[in-house]
Amino acid sequence: MVSDFDRIAPVQSHATKTRWWILALLFAITTNNYLDRIVLGILSPVILEDLHFDKQQYGYITGAFQFTYAIGFLLMGKVIDRYGTRIGYSIAIVFWSVSAGLHALSRTWLDLGFWRAMLGLGESGNFPAAIKAVSEWFPKRDRAFATGIFNAGTNVATMIGPPMFVWMNSHVGWRACFYITASTGLLCLIWWWSFYRLPREHKRVNAAELALIESDPDERVEAKVGWLKALTHRETYGFALAKFFSDPVWWFYLTWLTLYFKEARGLSLEQIGWALPVIYLMADFGSVMGGWVSGYLMRRGWSNARARKTAMALFALCMPAAATAVAVPATWQAVILISLATAAHQGWSANLYTTVSDVFPKSAVASVTGIGGFMGGMGGVIFTSLIPGYVITHFGYVPIFVIMGSFHLIAWTLMHFLMGRMQKIQAA
Repeated sequence: MVSDFDRIAPVQSHATKTRWWILALLFAITTNNYLDRIVLGILSPVILEDLHFDKQQYGYITGAFQFTYAIGFLLMGKVIDRYGTRIGYSIAIVFWSVSAGLHALSRTWLDLGFWRAMLGLGESGNFPAAIKAVSEWFPKRDRAFATGIFNAGTNVATMIGPPMFVWMNSHVGWRACFYITASTGLLCLIWWWSFYRLPREHKRVNAAELALIESDPDERVEAKVGWLKALTHRETYGFALAKFFSDPVWWFYLTWLTLYFKEARGLSLEQIGWALPVIYLMADFGSVMGGWVSGYLMRRGWSNARARKTAMALFALCMPAAATAVAVPATWQAVILISLATAAHQGWSANLYTTVSDVFPKSAVASVTGIGGFMGGMGGVIFTSLIPGYVITHFGYVPIFVIMGSFHLIAWTLMHFLMGRMQKIQAA
């Protein structure tokens, strides 16, 4: 009897590699997506001074982005599933690139807030589209690894963005920074539109690669699951609640780390500038490793549910240990532990995103990802924008680190019981 591995192994050795070029494209677009996003935060002191607004108004501007980013997940997910990945992603890229460029025309904080809200709406399409593209181009056992690769673009952006934008601002000004990132987004659009097709329609895919991509038997005939229909499945809520509790942890570290290092550790901005790249580099490592772990377990014969849940449990268990960063005496120890947290979260995310394509048919992947993204965004608003400021002001950093250290365990428990055995949803 010939096993699935024996049947697929010779196919792999002769298959074209177009799927990896697709993945490189997703990585590039995701990196651009995050570069557009972080310009404002990096250059905020310069922009606040130039446009004459205060920190409270700056808070309104960042809140506008977070709100529309969360709402946009619902809209963009549905658009991408309805019109297809190629068209849907193109709409999102145009929307966020134009909105990013128009930041440069701002004359008041209200102008900036409006374009920031539009940017959030457009950028919300990135992950639903990229996750759907991965489900179209990779078999189950490779999807978490592929997700980890393109998701690493977020960390690359946060590593290269600060020195790059500071240098650009000193030479061409902050407004030009927005024009340049918008232009790179439009270059990504051209690459995407010219190169992306479904595997069966792509001229660079041979029969061997197509057989590899379509090697999952439960995906050859799939149910049609619409946006509203997805809400009747408990698996949707398992994914969405896991996002609600785990996403705020990532946003917390992105938003509050600079203040923590400055206020609690007494670091200068220059010293913080050395610490952050280390933390984000480890996040990159965690993103890729997280996808590799579950794929390795599946190749060893584990079911996708057992492999994903085991990997996610390991990463969730890292978070309480990482939260002790607030208590260790040495700053270098805190950097290591926070690096563990960011790496574990990104490894967790690579697997959590992939559970959607494990369970739902491709026709619903972007919509369900959008629902989860909305919940993650709402969690971010509550647990990153509203609660930490009050807690830190009145009780210090220890309680908020403890809270963040517990969220992934809560998320894993909800995901475990609501997603069950993670069997593919079939037509009723």
